[in-house]
Amino acid sequence: MNYQQTIDYIYAQLPIFTRVGASAYKADLGNTIELCNRLDNPQNKFKSIHIGGTNGKGSTSHMLAAILQMAGYKTGLYTSPHLKDFRERIRINGEMISEQWVIDFVARHKPDFEDIQPSFFEMTVALAFDIFAKEKVDIAVIEVGLGGRLDSTNIITPLLSIITNIGWDHMNILGDTLQLIAAEKAGIIKPNIPVIIGEKQDDLADIFIRKAKQQNAPISFASELFNSKVKIQNSKGWNDLLEVEITQNSKLKTQNLQLDLTGSYQLKNVKTVLSAVNELRAQGFVITDEHIKTALRQVKTLTGLHGRWEVLNNLPLTICDTGHNPEGIEEVLKNIANVKFKQLHFVIGVVSDKDSSRVLAMLPKNAIYYFCKPDIPRGLEAESLKEKAAGFNLHGEAYPSVTSALAAAQQTAEDNDLVFVGGSTFVIAEVV
Repeated sequence: MNYQQTIDYIYAQLPIFTRVGASAYKADLGNTIELCNRLDNPQNKFKSIHIGGTNGKGSTSHMLAAILQMAGYKTGLYTSPHLKDFRERIRINGEMISEQWVIDFVARHKPDFEDIQPSFFEMTVALAFDIFAKEKVDIAVIEVGLGGRLDSTNIITPLLSIITNIGWDHMNILGDTLQLIAAEKAGIIKPNIPVIIGEKQDDLADIFIRKAKQQNAPISFASELFNSKVKIQNSKGWNDLLEVEITQNSKLKTQNLQLDLTGSYQLKNVKTVLSAVNELRAQGFVITDEHIKTALRQVKTLTGLHGRWEVLNNLPLTICDTGHNPEGIEEVLKNIANVKFKQLHFVIGVVSDKDSSRVLAMLPKNAIYYFCKPDIPRGLEAESLKEKAAGFNLHGEAYPSVTSALAAAQQTAEDNDLVFVGGSTFVIAEVV
């Protein structure tokens, strides 16, 4: 098989969560363990950092990987989902793995797939671990796919575990309270392995503290170690670089950083990243302040990250963001509020197996909406979304595709308007 045939085989044979939803989720680690056993347990052959949480884990993973690359470490990066190309999920020093790696892995292990019947995600995790081991990475940054306790990535024993925050997402799988979701995500806390929690949420902190105590795992909260604020804000509300002032332990010791990830929510993520760097330094990693500053100015270039408060066009100003759950949308709306514009044009699509009511209730009623369906089986039909949105006094037209909705918004918008694209990662995948 060539690369396209291999990818078609993977999508056709292995249940893929991003396309079909919860039916593709395997709520145990058995398949991953068996598959990795047959690969001679590659996950035990490289050092790793494990990153979970509801929002910010992708940005945090990419920032940390960029810093480790800049410090001279051969760095693996495993994230999900991908936007354009399957190989975005698995990178070494920012470069996607080769098509040949994917072809060879699938050809070699087809009998194992037919025997074990793993999900798409279980196969992809095994592929990533196999490549990181064979390529002898110095360290790999591994992002949790969904949840934590039963996520396929949770067979690693990392140097450090990170949980960014807890919010409302995947309630049909993880639980219908934040406490239940937190307990699932706390499942990545391992015996004697330090854990950093990005945001201290008062009603959830005890769940992590108790779990860490049970596991004898040192625990810290990044939001208590660092303060961060925007130093310079462009009058238009967006910049090529976000200038941030960091204060540690409320002391005068200040670090000024420029981030090429410019959403205001990166103020939270950068504190988590700096806390992780402190822990890695304590474990013997040589990472200078200069490595940090240089890396954070060019995370997108170093790692290929897209879709985080990303400017797509200047006239009219068009911005997209992958934030899609209530907490993510709250951050998006904060960023929109900082932009100076005459009229907001909002291109939105969602998936059908998530309750979008919480998100729709938050959205501005004075925006013009362009409803669309992301091009995946789970996508909610544009007309259905339009009808549901009308119940929240959100009005606009339905369009047959994401690209046609965006084209209509950009055509309608005047030069001093703002076009925003969001609602789902899979909407963003079609515009970046």
